[in-house]
Amino acid sequence: MYHVMEASTCNFVQSAVILRFQIQLMVKIGNVELGEFPLLLAPMEDVSDPPFRKLCKEQGADMVYTEFISADGLVHEAKRIFQKLEIFDYERPVGIQYFGGQLENMIEAAGIIEAKQPNVIDINFGCPVAKVACRMAGAGLLRDVPQMVKLTEAVVKSTKYPVTVKTRLGWDDSSINILEVAERLQDVGIKALSIHARTRAQMYKGEANWEWIAKVKNNPRMHIPIFGNGDVDSPQKALDYKNRFGPDGIMIGRASIGYPWIFKEIKHYFTTGELLPAPDVHERVRAARQHLRDSLDWKGEKLGVLEMRRHYAPYLRDLPHVKPYRARLVTEMDPAVLFDILDEVEEVYSNLPQMEATWA
Repeated sequence: MYHVMEASTCNFVQSAVILRFQIQLMVKIGNVELGEFPLLLAPMEDVSDPPFRKLCKEQGADMVYTEFISADGLVHEAKRIFQKLEIFDYERPVGIQYFGGQLENMIEAAGIIEAKQPNVIDINFGCPVAKVACRMAGAGLLRDVPQMVKLTEAVVKSTKYPVTVKTRLGWDDSSINILEVAERLQDVGIKALSIHARTRAQMYKGEANWEWIAKVKNNPRMHIPIFGNGDVDSPQKALDYKNRFGPDGIMIGRASIGYPWIFKEIKHYFTTGELLPAPDVHERVRAARQHLRDSLDWKGEKLGVLEMRRHYAPYLRDLPHVKPYRARLVTEMDPAVLFDILDEVEEVYSNLPQMEATWA
């Protein structure tokens, strides 16, 4: 009997250890569970709308974010801004991202966002464009950390939803302050931090410096999830950055434009060590077709046609002699004709011998 009890006790302890290990592996933002190493779709202006988020979700994105939304626009009830708040159950967990520099507007806008019931409210302190950053919003607040902290604390206190932040390393190379920023934002209650590993001065140029992400992650004071962003454009690089810099997950932006398959490919590589074959022309045209159809449904015919134009080139990237088709796609206004052109692309390129895409 003693030995039976001893064995049972050992099994219980072993199970408890395994359970604790599993709990540690699960990445959570508040109560939102994201899996062991989540892949997140970055919020991108004029890109990460519902039609695009749907495609990325289907291809394995663990969490998606809206386009970034102006707090001032929400407070002043700008119709176009309000449309960006629309989220759907199929894309959950989903974060609504917004930006601003005025305390009262940030608090009021958080209440408007809360009514949409996102899983997460994300504050953008990383947008580098002049019209945002030079008005002391987005990355501009990296030059005024006390104000950044004040705004964040006010938003955290005003909402029941988990608040997260996306930011950059600093304003420029001489003022990298991400270690201070990370600690202070955690101290006022954010539940996760996404770091684009460039400064504002870099914009989207030069190499992202993930060493700073590792420094934040290895800070013993930090206990919230840290997500890395910048330059991850292949499964091999995703695994390399995961192992070298130790983030809790990776946020993918530009590499997903016209290539939502990157999420599935990274996950497959993580689990098997093998690369999936690149999507063929049938898959690419199917995605472009779905994207166009959903854009028309969500935005209406005119806007759906116009705003889809930026996506055709990425979907058709590396197809030889495809320029005439792209030219037709970005000038045609009739949706029926656009679908016909996509059908023609699929037919022509599926018949080319040994056609294989090489993605940049």
